[in-house]
Amino acid sequence: MRALTFLLMLTICACQQKNNIQLNKSLQIDQITTTPLTCSVRALEVVNDKTVWFAGSLGQFGYTNDGGATWKIDSIKHKGEAPHFRSIAITSNAVFLLSIASPALLYKSTDNGENWRLVHEDNHKDIFYDSMAFWNDQEGIAMGDPTDGCLSVLITRNAGESWEKLPCNQLPAAEEGEAAFAASNSNISIYGNQVWIVSGGKRARVFHSDDKGKTWSVHNTPIVEGGKMTGIFTCDFYDDKTGILFGGNWEEKENKISNKAVTKDGGKTWKLVADGQHPGYRSSVRYLPEGKGNHIMAAGIPGISVSSDGGNSWQMLNEESFYTLRFGSNYKEAWVAGDKKIGKIIFR
Repeated sequence: MRALTFLLMLTICACQQKNNIQLNKSLQIDQITTTPLTCSVRALEVVNDKTVWFAGSLGQFGYTNDGGATWKIDSIKHKGEAPHFRSIAITSNAVFLLSIASPALLYKSTDNGENWRLVHEDNHKDIFYDSMAFWNDQEGIAMGDPTDGCLSVLITRNAGESWEKLPCNQLPAAEEGEAAFAASNSNISIYGNQVWIVSGGKRARVFHSDDKGKTWSVHNTPIVEGGKMTGIFTCDFYDDKTGILFGGNWEEKENKISNKAVTKDGGKTWKLVADGQHPGYRSSVRYLPEGKGNHIMAAGIPGISVSSDGGNSWQMLNEESFYTLRFGSNYKEAWVAGDKKIGKIIFR
């Protein structure tokens, strides 16, 4: 099942780009260091300041335990085929990988990827999973495009040993043409017992549960909708009230209309910000740790943008394209990944 492990030593493609853009008086970008890969990466998780995991196309996954100085990379095959991973989740005891398309394969490892167990398989002809996250070591959630009239939602309550697909009578109905995008493993945002799931396509809505997926509500947003590639691509919540949506139109990436919105009431209502202003399409958004809900970073094609006022205005940080981004315990470092690359942003 597993391909030969190899160690990728960093002759770090030190695309070290000096920047002088300030987020505030004390925060400044120092450099971006990019490491080449052989797969496309849309799933990235930071465990701590030294340990980072990714999952990508061609069945590949990898991790570093030394802040990116070296990487251990491997791959998984299922019945001779390499699944494409766009979701990853980490608990204190295990790592989980989830593939797109049918059959959707959910793997669990408790030994840093030396061995993997297939803990869930979904063979629905229309299945396509987009994102995965955990509330705690025992309880987790994954979501995907609609099947049989509702979003595909998986729940585990036993540390990922087994997963239950919620029946449609426990979820709000999906509307015609509503789906989701496996763009950055950030269709799901978790805070406390709450979870928010975002959709796109002909509808751009937010599905919400305040009891770890037992009951659900759904709320409209002002994000652009109606096309096959329009809608919400990513979301993040700073606390139980403050959140942000980002997306737009993948086919018109420079379009800046109705592609970013914020909430102050836990996702019940949303207000457009910087409408018609930079940036356009972005596939991954994150609040900066220690940023008090004001400092936000968004990555996509093309470029990385930052806001220091809760999303009301933005600056271009770097013009290089990435699919996804994550922070560790503080704002000093951020990790980004994209097509055949993973990178680390260092702040002064």
